[in-house]
Amino acid sequence: MSKNKEKKAGKRMKKKELVSALMDFFHSKPDEVLSLKYIFEQLHLTTHPLKMLCKDILSDLSLDDYITEVDKSKYKLNNHGVEMVGTFQRKSNGKNSFIPEGGGDPIFVAERNSAHAMNNDKVRISFYAKRRGREAEGEVIEVLERANDTFVGTLEVANSYAFLVTENRTLANDIFIPKEKLKGGKTGDKAIVKVVEWPDKAKNPIGQVIDILGKAGDNTTEMHAILAEFGLPYVYPASVEKAADKIPAEISDEEIAKREDFRGVTTFTIDPKDAKDFDDALSIRKLKEGLWEVGVHIADVSHYVTEGSIIDKEAEKRATSVYLVDRTIPMLPERLCNFICSLRPNEEKLAYSVIFDINEKGDVKNARVVHTVIKSDRRFTYEEAQQIIETKEGDFKEEVLMLDTIAKALRQKRFVAGAINFDRYEVKFEIDDKGKPISVYFKESKDANKLVEEFMLLANRTVAEKIGRVPKNKKPKVFPYRIHDLPDPEKLDNLAQFIARFGYKLRTGGSKTDISKSINHLLDDIQGKKEENLIETVSIRAMQKARYSTHNIGHYGLAFDYYTHFTSPIRRFPDMMVHRLLTKYLDGGRSVSEKKYEDLCDHSSNMEQIAANAERASIKYKQVEFMTERLGQVFDGVISGVTEWGLYVELNENKCEGMIPIRDLDDDYYEFDEKNYCLRGRRKHRTYSLGDAITIKVARANLEKKQLDFALVD
Repeated sequence: MSKNKEKKAGKRMKKKELVSALMDFFHSKPDEVLSLKYIFEQLHLTTHPLKMLCKDILSDLSLDDYITEVDKSKYKLNNHGVEMVGTFQRKSNGKNSFIPEGGGDPIFVAERNSAHAMNNDKVRISFYAKRRGREAEGEVIEVLERANDTFVGTLEVANSYAFLVTENRTLANDIFIPKEKLKGGKTGDKAIVKVVEWPDKAKNPIGQVIDILGKAGDNTTEMHAILAEFGLPYVYPASVEKAADKIPAEISDEEIAKREDFRGVTTFTIDPKDAKDFDDALSIRKLKEGLWEVGVHIADVSHYVTEGSIIDKEAEKRATSVYLVDRTIPMLPERLCNFICSLRPNEEKLAYSVIFDINEKGDVKNARVVHTVIKSDRRFTYEEAQQIIETKEGDFKEEVLMLDTIAKALRQKRFVAGAINFDRYEVKFEIDDKGKPISVYFKESKDANKLVEEFMLLANRTVAEKIGRVPKNKKPKVFPYRIHDLPDPEKLDNLAQFIARFGYKLRTGGSKTDISKSINHLLDDIQGKKEENLIETVSIRAMQKARYSTHNIGHYGLAFDYYTHFTSPIRRFPDMMVHRLLTKYLDGGRSVSEKKYEDLCDHSSNMEQIAANAERASIKYKQVEFMTERLGQVFDGVISGVTEWGLYVELNENKCEGMIPIRDLDDDYYEFDEKNYCLRGRRKHRTYSLGDAITIKVARANLEKKQLDFALVD
């Protein structure tokens, strides 16, 4: 090769080519230390520019931890990789990832390097240093603990073996079940299967049946399957029920003597028509002209459930009652939640109460927290109480109307302070005795609901202030708060840009109150407009989730500096914690362990989230079941979600949501515009945006996947 030609060859070698040549070279000698001179020689880097380029790349590669400079100008491949511990996340499309324990970017793990780790397993990976322009990649070297080894699905039984077919997005393979591990399951049964092993060479994990839920398609089977899928219990342990049966319902005279007696004061409950667990009652009497005593009486659950008892441990584990479409999975045994603790009419009950001296303007003159004994005079449904408010006629109308007046004043005060007013309706199904959905109705929050809500908010807030608000130089005692953070600034900016296209403005800077007032202003402005639903949805998505914590940062959405959950101890574990700590602290007790209670708060927040997801899944199931009988019918709807795989559409008349897959939008090539929540056609520029009105026909209904497919009607 002549000098001239060689120069040319050297010049021609682009940086990209040299990078990959260098990487390949290091990989071919993974355990050797390579000197700069040797690298130049072996890769025929003879010209000065190439040598300089090579040095640049080597320093980049060592900055990337891809190679290590062991000695001056001596390099070695960093092939041991860094070992890390974290969570493995499996995707059925093979794009698995690893989330490092201390935080940090997710790392891609190819299927061949996943060592059959399952979703959310705790694993150790070795992590290959980043290569320029390539994602970091990891390999699972050890599964430290299995997160979830049980799956729900439908059995398919052959002669000598069976499979569990799952709809689980995270499991690409069915589970193989040996004949003797079937527990009597038949084809078409829904079952819970535990994965026992997943041999290295096997394509399918091997499992055994833990429980047969019943025939697929049967209502109770499907509801239990939803619970099992979210890892929630669907039966109540007999031992805990037994312990509850031993609790006496009678109230002794000496217990009554220890308490403030409210049995003679007008008291009633207001609850949904199908409720059995009455957590709260309201009492009211006139103290003098313009001043009323209002009692918020809460079931005294912690009197019956002692800390550390078998009932308490079960309640702590569950952390919340779960409300599916057609059933309640209670946190406490039935005897407690529907009988002993439930504030039923004309029965003497023990309560933990917040007693307010309050005027008609909602100014609290005094508040005290006391253990009481009460006797409810009447059980109202929300509908009955609403009728009294609207017609000004009915039982206890003076009392109900007074409470309504005070509640409206309290509500007004909250909005002035900057509380955010999201008024969402809920979709409810009317269900026949077989669990089949016959019709859909919307549950709106009317004055009667708001009346109860305002007094619950006031009680919760008062309790939190009693413990949290201490003199400057004192440290408040450890206590579970219900906290809610400000919206994420980035999401707020996106929201502001998004609504600007509809001609609305939003403040994204300034004080907490400035921002919330601006959000409220927006929510008022959009009322009744065609974009109302859309903007409200996008606004809610910009909000943070409320959660429990011992570190109080206040509740942004309610505009309270101190807030907790005190008013529903029958159905929420945090309220039980609050009752116990409040009793302890009001008696002068010492502060409890912050770590222990922060862990309990985290657990309660997680369980609340899981319960909400299960509830949503049960509604989704009923929606699909409801629409199965409406295949081929045409409905008007609104685009409720836009993703790269298609459009979600919510139907106007029944709020069922389905999807138009992007492959069905075949008149053009559609691209997803994330910032503007829309799909846009490349050639004809037709746009489908969040909130657009759209007419669809029901194309497919898949109960197993809880999915509805819609097709466009032009």
